[in-house]
Amino acid sequence: MSKILISACLVGHPVRYDGAAKPAPHPALDRWQAEDRLVVVCPELSGGFGVPRPPAEIARGQSGEGVLEGTACVIDTNGGDVSAPYIAGAEAALALAREHGCRFAILTDGSPSCGSVFIYDGTFRGRKHEGIGVTAALLRAHGVLVFAESEIDALEARLSEADTEA
Repeated sequence: MSKILISACLVGHPVRYDGAAKPAPHPALDRWQAEDRLVVVCPELSGGFGVPRPPAEIARGQSGEGVLEGTACVIDTNGGDVSAPYIAGAEAALALAREHGCRFAILTDGSPSCGSVFIYDGTFRGRKHEGIGVTAALLRAHGVLVFAESEIDALEARLSEADTEA
């Protein structure tokens, strides 16, 4: 049975930058949790951030791949470059995924760590663009299939296929 890496805020942990959770109620999540398939992680806490913390975005409309390559950076609302802890958190999430054999992940969309469909554009004006966060980029680069919380149904279908193949 495949394990699934999941953002801690999606299962109700108050770990977001503002000290809130972002629960994603879905029957599949309840079932997977009961089956002990979920591996919970908050890359930002793993990278050394506390709660609360200043909001951060990937600068200049870039994406997580650029942060990993060193051609883009994550900045917080104070103007500080916080790329290093975001990369450290992504590496910790990848290590956890490997440790538990996670081939799939459900991560919080919009986040500079976890976004997998969209992220914010680095202007702190609420503008979104297509892109992925640092953790999502690193996981994908290592073969983990990353889904946003809005794609749980798609993951459920893919997981059913994977469990049948196993």
